[in-house]
Parts: sequence; structure tokens; C-alpha cells
Amino acid sequence: MEPLTVGVEEEFLLVEAETGNLSWEGPALLRAASGSDGDLQPELTRCQVESATPVCTTATEVLENLRELRGTLAEHARRRGLRLIATGTAPLHEPAPPRLTENPRYRRISEHAGALATASPCCGCHIHVGVPDREVAVQVVNHLRPWLPVLLALSVNSPFSGGADTGYESWRSLSWSQWPSAGPPPYSDSHAAYEESVRELLDSGAAMDRAMIYWDVRLSDEWPTVELRVCDVMPTASEATLLAVLARALVARAVESEEPAPRLSHHALRSALWRAARDGISGQGYDLRTGRLVPMSELVEQLVDWTAPELEQFGDLGFVRSTVPRLSQLGSGALRQRRAFAEGGWKGLVDKLSEQTEEIT
Repeated sequence: MEPLTVGVEEEFLLVEAETGNLSWEGPALLRAASGSDGDLQPELTRCQVESATPVCTTATEVLENLRELRGTLAEHARRRGLRLIATGTAPLHEPAPPRLTENPRYRRISEHAGALATASPCCGCHIHVGVPDREVAVQVVNHLRPWLPVLLALSVNSPFSGGADTGYESWRSLSWSQWPSAGPPPYSDSHAAYEESVRELLDSGAAMDRAMIYWDVRLSDEWPTVELRVCDVMPTASEATLLAVLARALVARAVESEEPAPRLSHHALRSALWRAARDGISGQGYDLRTGRLVPMSELVEQLVDWTAPELEQFGDLGFVRSTVPRLSQLGSGALRQRRAFAEGGWKGLVDKLSEQTEEIT
């Protein structure tokens, strides 16, 4: 099989360099950066900015593009007395709710969703993987469902919100799941069945439009891809690349599979996602095959072993075999945030987040 295409979207927060509080200068920063290379975009709130890599076929391409995009945004932030930080939620207590970006669609979302749109901003890492057609894409979604908790556990990077430790490794995933069109997707026997689930969300008003289908993995309406949306934004570009190549390998295995995906209950999958958000990679995970709690590290090993043939075929196995142990040694993004806070308070945390965001090693 030829390597499937892959692209990565990352959402970031902008904070004041002196205080660490959210800045509302996202649109102004993007206007200033408009002549730069790369796809840089606004987000729902003015304290967020988003970057998107071009279509890539190798891990090296993904990594180089992520580093360049992060560097561009961080440089423009510094020029305005700001910092770019990769974290799933805003860690500090904010004196006022987030301000919406001036955009007709964002205004409609705010009117439609109410306080959900003005709650603390959430930043994720979204991975697009090319697929042959939409019927195949639906089967890929079915096959990815069991692995969503493991991918979330690898990405946990949001333990703090509003000036408090939430007790979770990924508060973003819990906060984001309040949207009625978010969470794990249903199992679909066909593309028609998938579309029926989409229509139910639209007809009920749970989703204002198709772009508001916020499932953890979904079919993209804009591109011929499956889009994985379950992950927190990663602390570093290399860790985001790890997610990208694992997602691509999972998709490739699903495309070639002649076996049906397991019909996991929605309740079991939500339970496993909750556990992953609570414990991350260093605690317990819910094994959906056995219905038992096991160390999440074992489930990560299963994921790597399951995708090893595709990773090797695409030239990514060495990168994954070296990056996963490094992540285990350093600890999750959430663990590093807690460690930075314990050592240096809120300033130390913001310093660490800013430093990691631009890390190039």
C-alpha cells in the first residue's frame, strides 16, 4: 500500500507574557502573520489561533511543518508581548469570559449554543488521513472507535482550568463533551446509516450545521479524509507527529481489513474515554475487549503492536519505537504541567508550556 496522506491541525492559546492570562489579540496576530508561509486560521474565541499543515506523506514532513507553523505563530506572539502555549484548556483563572472572534458564523454558534460557546476555550489536535471513498471511510471510523481512549490517553495535556487542578489529565475532553454533537461516534453499518445519525443531530438542532458534527472521529465534509478529533493539543511537535503516524497506521489497517469492526456499546466506549481522561498514560485504562482495568501502558503497547506492520511499511516504526518510551519517561503533558506548577507556580507553568510549544529536539 502507498502511504496514505496525513495532515494535522493544531489549536493554541495566546496569553499575556507578563501575567499568563488570556489575550484577545488572536485576530490581530493572524492579520500580522498573513504574509507568512502556512495555513493559519482564527478560532471561535479571540484567545485562540489554529495552524494546519499541508498534505503530507512522511513523518518528517509532518514534523517539519508543525515546527515551522508553531515557530511562526510564536514569533508573531512575541512581537506583541504575548506567548503561544499548547495546552488543552486555559490554566489560569480569568477575570472575564472569553471574547468571541468577530465572524458571522461564530456569532450564530454563540446564539445557538449559549454558554457552551463562551465557556473556557478548548484546544485540540485534529488529524486528517486520506481514504479512498466515503463508504470505506465509515468502516474506518468503526475500526478507530476502540482505539479512541488510547489515543486520548497519549495526548492528555489539560489538567488545569480556571486556576484549579481539575483532578483530570484531560479536562478538555470532559469540557468538550458537553456539546451535544461531541463524543464518540455511533457504529454505522453503511454510509447511509452514518448520514442518518448526522441528520438526527441536524434535525434536533443539536448541531447547527454539518461543521458542528464534533464526534471524536468523523468524515470530513471538506476533504476526502477521516478526521480524528479526540486528542488534546500536544505539548511538542514531535508528540503531535507521533499521534499523526499512529492515526495513519490505524486507518491503513482499517482500510485493508476484511473483518468487521467490533460493535462496542456507546456506554462502554464513553466509560473508557472517561477513564483515559482521568488517568492518562500513567494510570489505568479500561480494556474494551475484556471489560477490565489494566495499566494504560499495556494498551499503548497493544496499539503499537497492532499497527507495527503499517508503521514499518510507511517508514514510521523507528520513530514510534523511540518516541513512545521518551513520552513514558517524561510523563504525559498533564504530568509535566503539574510538575512545572509544583516547582514554579503559575509563572513556572506558563514558562514551561511556552518552552515546550517551540521545542525542536
